[in-house]
Amino acid sequence: MKHKLVVIILSVVCCPLSALHAQTPVYLDPSKDIEARVEDALKRMTLAEKIDVIHAQSKFSSAGVKRLGMPDFWTDDGPHGVRPDVLWDEWEQAGQTNDSCVAFPALTCLAATWNPDAAKAYGHALGEEALYRGKGMILGPGVNIYRTPLGGRNFEYMGEDPYLTSQIVVPYVQGLQSCGVASCVKHYCLNNDEEYRHQVNVIISDRALHEIYLPGFEAAVKEGKAWGVMGAYNLYKDEHNCHNQYTLNKILKHDWGFDGVLVSDWGGAHDLDQAVKNGLDMEFGTWTDGLTMGATNAYDNYFLSKQYQKAILEGKYTTKELDEKVRRVLRLFFRTTMNKQRPYGFLCSESHYEVAQRVAAEGIVLLQNEGNVLPIKPQGKKILVVGENAIKMMTVGGGSSSLKAQHEISPLQGLQMRLGAPIDYARGYVGDVSGNYNGVSTGQDLKDDRSPEVLIAEAVEKAKTADYVIIFGGLNKSDYQDCEGHDRKTMDLPYNQDKLITAIAAVNKNTIYVNISGNAVSMPWRKQVPAIVQGWFLGSEAGIGLADVLLGKINPSGHLPFTWYENLGQVGAHSFGEAAFPGIWREGKKVIDEEYKEGIYVGYRWTDKHKLKPTFAFGHGLSYTTFKVSNLKALGTVTADGNMTFMVDVTNTGSIEGSDVVQLYITDVKSSVDRPAKELKAFQKVTLKPGETKSVTLKTDKRALSFWDEASENWKAEPGDFIAQAGDASDRLTCKAKFTLK
Repeated sequence: MKHKLVVIILSVVCCPLSALHAQTPVYLDPSKDIEARVEDALKRMTLAEKIDVIHAQSKFSSAGVKRLGMPDFWTDDGPHGVRPDVLWDEWEQAGQTNDSCVAFPALTCLAATWNPDAAKAYGHALGEEALYRGKGMILGPGVNIYRTPLGGRNFEYMGEDPYLTSQIVVPYVQGLQSCGVASCVKHYCLNNDEEYRHQVNVIISDRALHEIYLPGFEAAVKEGKAWGVMGAYNLYKDEHNCHNQYTLNKILKHDWGFDGVLVSDWGGAHDLDQAVKNGLDMEFGTWTDGLTMGATNAYDNYFLSKQYQKAILEGKYTTKELDEKVRRVLRLFFRTTMNKQRPYGFLCSESHYEVAQRVAAEGIVLLQNEGNVLPIKPQGKKILVVGENAIKMMTVGGGSSSLKAQHEISPLQGLQMRLGAPIDYARGYVGDVSGNYNGVSTGQDLKDDRSPEVLIAEAVEKAKTADYVIIFGGLNKSDYQDCEGHDRKTMDLPYNQDKLITAIAAVNKNTIYVNISGNAVSMPWRKQVPAIVQGWFLGSEAGIGLADVLLGKINPSGHLPFTWYENLGQVGAHSFGEAAFPGIWREGKKVIDEEYKEGIYVGYRWTDKHKLKPTFAFGHGLSYTTFKVSNLKALGTVTADGNMTFMVDVTNTGSIEGSDVVQLYITDVKSSVDRPAKELKAFQKVTLKPGETKSVTLKTDKRALSFWDEASENWKAEPGDFIAQAGDASDRLTCKAKFTLK
């Protein structure tokens, strides 16, 4: 056989050195600081590459710069766990098998711990889960203020008080970002109702804005060093908060020095010129269904996409604004995806479940315990559990924070696990039995066709012979309850629960009601039920956390992060008619004007001002032991920079170890402006053995003595006398000390 010689000629194309340099990954020189690397990368990028990094390319990702070795940037919803992945351009599930997660307790529960250390552990565990899933940013936490108990998204926020919110959000952000995952604090700002969130234009005084609604965001940015902030859907001064010259350009970026990325909420951008000029850095979600709405690839039609590029080429804009946006995005890349020192991530680890369980138990609030019905003494006792919320999975649903949890232990399961035996159960009521959200299913079949009368009769009959009855009721994550997109229509419990609770309490003196919700509910039967517990949405370890508290394995130490009103008549936002909530449509019905007429008087500030007695006060929380807070002293005088130190004694006067939250409130005795009767300015959680006393040091700064002066547009502390009061609830302040600012 003859062999043919085949000659293959390879053509080699020589690249100029400049082209090779342009493709060199920008992280090769770790000695350069981030700002130098940002400027280096910015100079190498083409106009098209700059445009690509400032808008989404899929539901949850934006493009990197492949030519420079920068990977795509992936975000995902939080704030209670890493949301399961969806398809590239659809909201349906991607069908992955490695995107189950640990579901952490809702942020109302985290705030109820009053424990910054718990918040840091929470953020760090969430960051490790996000890292494992390849996420560069978690869309959370939420720090909007609890203005009304009808707010559908209150369960994702941290309560009514700006100081408490600030103290919890900072360690959360620090814990999350220590993993090299950006926190995107939301929803900035004034996002306090859901029903018409795209149309609501908030009218508010500058003072109320700065004293009540901004401090949580300010702390996250200035102290937590958050790398991302998400703009809210609503409007302020007739501009949407995803491109608002006042809230973004002036306050966030200029006044606070925010150097991170302002991300639009999904679909929150509305105008090219405002998006260019008014502070928006990364646009997500407009025309999110790119397959059917307007174009085959809707992402190219985003305001900050092709039309922005075209406008630059036509000379309508220079690249000044674009380069500033890209600098911020590059800074985000170098802090996250381009950070070669990022640690490894973990998913569903034992330590994460430990954090979830710890936060769940520590945030549970013992609201009422007449006759010391709790803790349950189970030996030889017959326990009856009643209610759909004892068995219903709560990690699925509620909007964007819906999760695909690896497991969720229900309250009934938790009690059975801790007692090692079956427990009698009665359904009591039937609520939402769907169990599906966004392609994730609980797998539960909760269908029950029996009438409310039959269900109540069965529960009452069983309650007659039980030693303890534990009713698990409250809300769920269905529309018009605790859920994104809608506000509640009433404070009342749904599904005939009031009738159920009243009927059971009439036949059993050891009735315990556990409320599962992120919001306060009306309790017309409260004086008939000896023990009431606030159980929140507790995530994967819900049942264990609840069982440990109910059985006394863990002494409850949670305190309310919001005022639990008797009814809507006690709520400032509901005291001025529909103009204050939910607002009034303008002529033409394109915008709703909602005026915050209660001003700075939100929550306990309002009930103090009008001498109202709510069901449970802000900061309230009982224990299985008792505490005494005494001997408050102001140590020295206020320093030149406005700092002040106090010391107060806390004594465990009961028979078991427990933890109490010492709270310090400040009153300005005489002021040139109207000020609240008192305001929370310091707190500390302290653990004590029986009979033990600890001296707790509490520190305040000049901001604690100040109000927002609208004339000077700054914080102002006026010389004069102040009173500090200490206790363990806003209505249980047992000692005081006077001091003077000279």
